This record gives sequence, C-alpha cells and structure tokens, in this order.
Amino acid sequence: MDPEPLRRAIASELESNLLPFWRVRAVDHESGGFIAEMAADGIVHRRAPRGLILASRLVWTFAALYRELGDGVDLELARRADAALESGFRDLEHGGYLWRVGADGRPLDRSKKIYGQAFCIYALSELRRATGDESILDRAKQLFHLVEDHAHDERFGGYVEARAMDWSEADGLRLSDKDMDAPKSMNTHLHLLEAFTNLHRVWPDPLVAERLDELFRLFGRRILNRDSDRRHLCHFFDHDWTPCSASRTYGHDIEAAWLLGEAAEELGDPRARELANTWAIELARSVLSEGVGPDGGLAFEGRDGAVINGDRDWWCQAEAVIGFWHVFALTGEPRFAEASASAWRFIERHLVDRVHGDWHWRIRADGTVDSSEPKVSAWKGPYHNVRLCLEMMRRLDGAGEEAP
Repeated sequence: MDPEPLRRAIASELESNLLPFWRVRAVDHESGGFIAEMAADGIVHRRAPRGLILASRLVWTFAALYRELGDGVDLELARRADAALESGFRDLEHGGYLWRVGADGRPLDRSKKIYGQAFCIYALSELRRATGDESILDRAKQLFHLVEDHAHDERFGGYVEARAMDWSEADGLRLSDKDMDAPKSMNTHLHLLEAFTNLHRVWPDPLVAERLDELFRLFGRRILNRDSDRRHLCHFFDHDWTPCSASRTYGHDIEAAWLLGEAAEELGDPRARELANTWAIELARSVLSEGVGPDGGLAFEGRDGAVINGDRDWWCQAEAVIGFWHVFALTGEPRFAEASASAWRFIERHLVDRVHGDWHWRIRADGTVDSSEPKVSAWKGPYHNVRLCLEMMRRLDGAGEEAP
C-alpha cells in the first residue's frame, strides 16, 4: 500500500476543514475563550454550561498543533485556551479543576473527577512541551501530587473515579449519565495512562514513572480481558478490581492498542514494549473481526462477540485510523492497513460536515446522520480528530514510499 494518498487526504482535511473550524469558528469573541456549545447546524448556544473536558482538550490540541506545525496562531490559541482553563475551572481554594461551570462562570459541579484531572495533566504537559515554560510544568506537577495524595488506591492499585470539592470522599462516582456508578473504570485509567505518559516526557520523576508502570501493568492484570480467543477492555470495577460490566466499546479497545504502546515506549522497558505489542495485535484483531462493518465504519459497542450498538461515533472512527495503522506497522499485515484506510474513507464519506464544518457526532446504524447531537459541547471537541491528523501525518511520513 502506498501511504502517500492517505497522508495527502488527511493533511487536506486538517488544513481545509478542521483548522478553519477550530481556529476561527470555535473562538468565542463575545465571552472570551471558546464556544461552549454549538448545534449541528452551527447555531451557538450562548447560555450553555462549560465543561472541563472541552476546556482541557482545547489546550492540548492547540499546543500539539503548535509543536507539530509551528504556526504561531496555534500558540496564541493554546495560551487563550489555557487562560480560559485557569480562570474558569481552577479551584483556588482546594486545588485541581472543577468539572462544570455555568455560562456566567458560576460553579455547577465542583467535584474532582479524576478523568478530568487527567486531561488537565495531559494538556499542561503538552503545553510545556510546546513552550518550554517551567511555570506550566509546575502546575502539572502540583496537580499530579493532588491526584496522587487523594485518589490513588494504595491497597488495590489504580485510582478512584472521583473526589468531592475538597478532595474528600465523593457521594457519586459516575463520569456521565451513560456510565456506571462504579469505584473504578477503564476509561479513567486509560486517560491517566495517557496523561502520565505525556507528563513523564517533560518530567521524568521516579514517582511518575512508578505510577505509569503501575497503570500499564494494571491493564495487563485487570483491565484487558481475554474471552476465548478475543481480547477486549473491561469497563467498570469495584475497588478490588472485580469486574462490574460485560460490554465493551470498540473505540476504546482500538485507542488502547496504540496508547499502551506509547506508554511502553516512554517506560523504556523492553518487556513492556513486547507486552504492549502483543496486546495491540490482539485488540486490533478482535475489533476488526467484531466491530468493523462492510463500509469501514466502527460500531460503538459490543458484547459476547456481537455488536449491540451499531452507531458509528466520530471519535471511534478517528481512533480506528490510528490504532489499525499502529498494528499494521507492528505486523506488516495488509488487512490492518486496509482497515485504517477504510476507517478514513468512512470519515470522508459520512462524518465530515462539508456545510457547517468539523465532523458530525454520529452516523446511526441505519446510515443516517444524527443531527440531534451538537457540533461542539462539553464532550465534543477537536482532540480526537485533530490528534488523528497529527498522528497519522507523522506516522505516514515515516512509512516510506511503499508500506510493507
């Protein structure tokens, strides 16, 4: 497979669609920062609450764009996003970042969801990589220690899902209405793994390395589940890592396939690299055999080897492009290169919004666009699709004139 046409298509999507949308249309010139919510048709909802996940992911996105592409516009926007994160979400009394605030800045949810703190560590680490600013790294260090001191489970390993405003025990642990109210989750630990990988790149502290290694091994011992000849991620757990759920989301499976590899590389442990490669191949084989449809789209959820939710959400398709290509690079098996390219073709044909910009949230199982979901929201930002473009442009640059 010649990788150059795929790289050109991805670079074109970034330059012609994603960058104009997030650099221009998503900027909130009226209230400062960035738009908190925009409907599928481009209508801005001015009174919508602001969420920590979008705020932190905007910081990461523009910092990563500046680091990769070197355009000063992105550095300016990264600093704008960081200012919005600090002024809107920083808890000056207890430390850490609030989960949700109103359009007027009034706190709506003061809880310290560890998933959200992880994305702040991820974002601040990336901004430090982009700028070299030590004061930004100091903020990431402080947040790491808060999470470590108040959320790490010394008995069973890993981290609890959430803490209250003052970092005491929280009443509710669920991340969203769609999630189980369980003490621990795959999703939070996957993004802690991602965050600590990035933090270690700018701060190779022994404790960060120790916790990154712990998270990596927890995936092997607790989170990665082998069912017959299939490999998937289990979703929810009790404190002692007893599984509480049976379904799997294919997007998380294929995302973990490459994020575990990134963590192993950062750890610099040959055995960890070997394990990560094995897990990636097993995850990709399972996702490809169960979750990918004839049109190249990746279904949202499965159970017992079958799809139970055939919707194709934007973030799952983005992770499929990276994850399958990652496993192709490991194995040289053409089917994984084709799965990556097919996922990209699905994105181009169905998800790219050529009228209002960016991507649709979801293509329903029946092939129609779900226009009820917003274009921008607390959960819908540029992290997955811009990251896809940056990752794949870099990976395809290194693929040579002809991939094996």
